[in-house]
Amino acid sequence: MIEGGCLCGGVRYEYDGEIEEISLCHCSQCRKAQGSAFAAVSPVDSARFRLTSGSELLKEYRATPGKARVFCSNCGSPIYSARDDLPEKKRLRLGTVDTPFACSNIYHIHVRSKASWMDIGDTHPRFPEQKR
Repeated sequence: MIEGGCLCGGVRYEYDGEIEEISLCHCSQCRKAQGSAFAAVSPVDSARFRLTSGSELLKEYRATPGKARVFCSNCGSPIYSARDDLPEKKRLRLGTVDTPFACSNIYHIHVRSKASWMDIGDTHPRFPEQKR
């Protein structure tokens, strides 16, 4: 069981599964939403993701039609994003995970629009745009 939550502790969740993929997204929207050089996210099955507290604190923002970025309205922590056309998946923001885990399937996407001050110093695969 993977557990996590927001900075203030108001939003808590469980995921009955494993983190099998990590996407490090460097697009400008993810950088702005995270306040960092990239967003670390993993696709998870919506049916296995459960909010255990704080659902009333969740708000969403739609910078892109058909995609909701869901965050805690109290502390601003991004929790997940969800696409209207893929209701069976959420993209969990891995900075909110409290449970230790390991995953070797890591890659960078949208590196064409990465922050100019960021040097990618690892050997994970890189994709100029979205991974195909």
